[in-house]
Amino acid sequence: MTLLSRLIGRQPDTNQARRDAVRPLWHRVVEIAREKPWYAQHGIADTVGGRFDAVTLVMALVVLRMERDDALIDPAARLTELFVDDMDGQLRQSGIGDLVVGKHMGKLMSALGGRIGALREALGQDDAAIATVLARNVTLREGADPAALVGPVKTLAAQVDALSADDLLAARIPR
Repeated sequence: MTLLSRLIGRQPDTNQARRDAVRPLWHRVVEIAREKPWYAQHGIADTVGGRFDAVTLVMALVVLRMERDDALIDPAARLTELFVDDMDGQLRQSGIGDLVVGKHMGKLMSALGGRIGALREALGQDDAAIATVLARNVTLREGADPAALVGPVKTLAAQVDALSADDLLAARIPR
């Protein structure tokens, strides 16, 4: 509940309740994106940009699964709202001022949307196509081979795709 809502005695809206319902999934997305093998073994740069790319990579795979199920369309929107809230908070904590946060958020949302679209197309193709998309959309360590990331991405995509809607919403993504 926001400070203003508390001050005027307004009850939390249903949108907030729907967001809260997908919060465990958002936390699981971030948890998976922070797993060490992405950085130590698969070549994602352990930098702010690389970590953002890992979050958007995992988020994109989850959203792609959600968009294939009509019952998950609204939860996917709420999950995206949590992404926006978290990124907004991260920008503010890093010292980005109010006047430019919106511009930065537009770029971050564009990056997420672009990655979702690129992965949507690439996952139905061969490993080389996936590696090309990953090379364009993920900050890798110097000298890292994007092909090393293909297997783990395909594995995670298959794990997410195999989940029922209930298991996905309950954040039961295995690793």
